[in-house]
Amino acid sequence: MPINDDVKLGKNVTIFHANLVNLYGCEIGDETKIGAFVEIQKDVIIGERCKVSSHSFLCEGVVLENEVFIGHGVMFTNDVYPRATNEDGSLKTGDDWCVVKTLVKKCASIGSNATILPGVTIGEKAIVGSGAVVTHNVPDYAIVVGVPAKIIGDVRDRQNLQMSTSIL
Repeated sequence: MPINDDVKLGKNVTIFHANLVNLYGCEIGDETKIGAFVEIQKDVIIGERCKVSSHSFLCEGVVLENEVFIGHGVMFTNDVYPRATNEDGSLKTGDDWCVVKTLVKKCASIGSNATILPGVTIGEKAIVGSGAVVTHNVPDYAIVVGVPAKIIGDVRDRQNLQMSTSIL
C-alpha cells in the first residue's frame, strides 16, 4: 500500500492519486496537498497548508514549516557523502550513515526541479528558482537562482517579487 499505516495525516489533507504516492513514517499537517508520484519518507514533517507538487522527493530529515510551496520534481538529499558500500565492501544499511537534516521555513517557495543539499535552512518567505541547486543556507526573504544557488534579490522589493514569479 503506498500510504503506510504509520503516516500521521492532519485534517483535510488532499493526496492526489493516492495509489501513485509513497508515504511512510511521516507527518503531514492540516489542509496540505500532495501531488501524484511523490515520495515522503519516515521522519519527514510537513506543516499546515503546504503544497507538494508531483514527482517530488522528501527524504528522511526534511522539515517543512507551514505554508511552504514545493514545485514539481524538487529533490531533497540527506547524506553529504553517499556511498552504496562500506570500506569493507559490505552494503550500507541505515546504521551506517547519519541523516543530515534540512529545514524549510514558513511560506518559503521552491521552484520545479530544484535540488536541496543536506543540512541547509531555507528562510521564511524565501524563493528558490526552478532548477537551482541549494548548497548553503538561504536567508529569510531571499530570492536565489542558479547552480550553485546565489542571491539575486529580496521578495520585499516589489520589482524583485514580480520577477520572482517567472522563476518558479
